[in-house]
Amino acid sequence: MFRRTFWFTTGVAAGVWATAKVNRKLRQLTPESLAATAADKALETGQRLKDRAVGFALDVRDNMAQREHELQEALGIREDPGLPAPRRLAAIEYTPSTDRTHPKYIESPMHSYNRNEDH
Repeated sequence: MFRRTFWFTTGVAAGVWATAKVNRKLRQLTPESLAATAADKALETGQRLKDRAVGFALDVRDNMAQREHELQEALGIREDPGLPAPRRLAAIEYTPSTDRTHPKYIESPMHSYNRNEDH
């Protein structure tokens, strides 16, 4: 009697374990789970590529500055402290012209295009 109870309990435990394992695997293979896994992998890969690109850009900039310094020394060019700093271009803002003959002139609309407005 004890032997039958032992094997019955062992069989039930094995069945519960196998069912849980199969259900877990089925949940991993659902389209939503596969899509989430693919998105996570894509984000990780993108982050790795971005880190490598930033590192490469920093290396290029450092080597470029070093090479520029070597060339200045080889050519006998010394940086003159009296020279102004290099200029940086400001972003150009778009402002429509009020002159009707100007190509950037925009005529103001006569009526509102707001769909939520009561008519």
